[in-house]
Amino acid sequence: MILQYLTQEFEHEVTSTRKLLQAVPQKDLGYKPSEISWTMGQLAQHIAIIYYWYVGTLTKDVYDMAGDHLERGDPNDIKATLALFESNVEKARAALKSLTEEKLQDNWTMKIGEQVVLGPMPRGIVSRGFLFNHIYHHRGEMIVYLRATGNKVPGMYGPTYEESI
Repeated sequence: MILQYLTQEFEHEVTSTRKLLQAVPQKDLGYKPSEISWTMGQLAQHIAIIYYWYVGTLTKDVYDMAGDHLERGDPNDIKATLALFESNVEKARAALKSLTEEKLQDNWTMKIGEQVVLGPMPRGIVSRGFLFNHIYHHRGEMIVYLRATGNKVPGMYGPTYEESI
């Protein structure tokens, strides 16, 4: 039952993420609100990459990011980032389809080489925190970036301010 809800939420939120990434203009990819912040292009790329992490999170008990050679593309090309997003969404869907309710209870760990950076904890908890909530957090940042550069924010949970004026 939980897996069914996660899958439905995933599909709904993919649509919202797609709308947001499609609203990112090529001309503003270099914008960053502070010296320590990512550029808009880097943030968009990071959002697209998180969908790739579903594979290692949902199909492996120990995910070693150091040994994973993920494709990044060019953060200065929004079309490349959108293509990366779509490719990673398909990989994430396949990983979700391979999951079972029982596997949600299995412990999962993330490492970078020999260093444990997350876990061990149940895969279901990791799915919410590391995957779903991580994407929501960075989408919120992207909304701030879009507004700061005078761009329109698409409605994801109903009309936005820009759509109502």
